[in-house]
Amino acid sequence: MTEEPAISWIGLGKLGLPIAARIAEAGYRVTGYDPAGTRLEIAAGRGIARAASMGEAAVGDVVFSCLPDDKALRSAALGEAGLLSRMRDGATFIEISTVSPEVSAEVAKAAKAAGVHYLRLPISGNASIAHTGNLTCFASGPRRVFEEVRPLLAAFTRAQVYLGDGEEARYAKLAVNLMLAATAVMMGESLALARRGNLGWSDILDVLADSAAASPMVKYKVGPLAERDFSSTFSCHQMIKDLDLILGAARAGSVPMPLTALVRETYGAIVARGEGKLDFIAPVKHTEWLSGLGEPERKISREA
Repeated sequence: MTEEPAISWIGLGKLGLPIAARIAEAGYRVTGYDPAGTRLEIAAGRGIARAASMGEAAVGDVVFSCLPDDKALRSAALGEAGLLSRMRDGATFIEISTVSPEVSAEVAKAAKAAGVHYLRLPISGNASIAHTGNLTCFASGPRRVFEEVRPLLAAFTRAQVYLGDGEEARYAKLAVNLMLAATAVMMGESLALARRGNLGWSDILDVLADSAAASPMVKYKVGPLAERDFSSTFSCHQMIKDLDLILGAARAGSVPMPLTALVRETYGAIVARGEGKLDFIAPVKHTEWLSGLGEPERKISREA
């Protein structure tokens, strides 16, 4: 791109709005659309111009979308009145949601027919850190387009990883989220076992955070777990949606996933108990309930 592109943003939710705001803060002209008027009002206070309709927002040189699921992406992007049919020839469509490879491939086909460049750009990270610019992204699609927009992506991500020209980025995001879900369930069982062995709550959390099993996610969750804070950065409802995408992709690719199916059942049980709005680390609380464990003593001294 030889000059600063006009940016449009479709979907100003908890993740979309802070990312769009960072792009605006970086000096780009950003126009946003969301069906919820309240989100548009908030966006206006963050330097984002308001579009009256999705069609009005579609005139940008680069159009982003951040949508909740496959159904929303199909509805927004495809069909005679869809986003792709309204975009100008040669524009770039960047889709950052977690959606299935199948629906993403449908969008790719429609984008090609419309003369629109399509970049898949699922985000790793959550809404709580989106405003910091410390998200990462996985990209697939035309390599030339990725390199052209990379300075724009750097406005809201600390790392940009190019993976291929097809649906590779979609599979990468599903693979990462599978590891997060399985780790959360594993932590629930590990912590319950440790509590049965009379380890103090803070002690076992310290052990996990400084062990061979400590991943960035484990270290990140130790703080909230120490405070018994299960407020959502990414909810169990959202994790179920992603696990269903993962299992669907596995079936389509003939990949056996018995462990993933059990992880999905755990999250299903949490939702059935009415706790689907809790953070995805809630398997810790769920396994305690299954084990008959109450709230732990949060400060138990090893010297007592």
